[in-house]
Amino acid sequence: MEIAELDNEFHFKGYSDVTAGIVKWPMSVLRLRSQNKARLVELAEKIRLAWYDYSDESVDVLAYTGDTPHHTVTPIARKRDGQFELDIVLRDNHTTAEFPDGVYHPHADVQHIKKENIGLIEVMGLAILPPRLKDELLEVEKYLLNQYNEIADYHKDWADEIKKRTDITADTVHNIVQEEVGHVFVRVLEDAGVYKRDEKGQKAFMRFVNGIGLE
Repeated sequence: MEIAELDNEFHFKGYSDVTAGIVKWPMSVLRLRSQNKARLVELAEKIRLAWYDYSDESVDVLAYTGDTPHHTVTPIARKRDGQFELDIVLRDNHTTAEFPDGVYHPHADVQHIKKENIGLIEVMGLAILPPRLKDELLEVEKYLLNQYNEIADYHKDWADEIKKRTDITADTVHNIVQEEVGHVFVRVLEDAGVYKRDEKGQKAFMRFVNGIGLE
């Protein structure tokens, strides 16, 4: 995420000394930059408090169920080129009947790879995958090569999709499986993204931003 660029840049009212923007990333991230650390932190807290109470039912963003709050942020701070930089990742943990594990949690079709919560390191783009996959993916490789295997049932549909590839050989199968796991992890991050990367999602993201107040 650190090397991801911005979709746009803007300034919040009263914070002309802090540059802000939406990060090109599967999750929903606001990036703040400033030479003044105190001002950056002040604005970040304003954004956090705004998000804590913000709902937009048109895109299934829900701050509360009854008295139970659902919103927080994951902050990632760094210093780059003489400026303080803070990425603020918007999080929402509410559930529905369709998504009992969480609307913004890895959905059922990717849980064969990752069903645990998405933590700080994963938010930034490094997959922390369960140890079970070390052996399980070897069985997937055998399955793809039509060798005797003990592939887990929950990997079967995914493996069948991979099997449609025409470049699978004994020399390439390991890298292919690793590549396909990477694609699944991108989907995991997309599932965890509150505002989707389509037009509807990004318009909704900007509604939240505009609600805080732009110059």
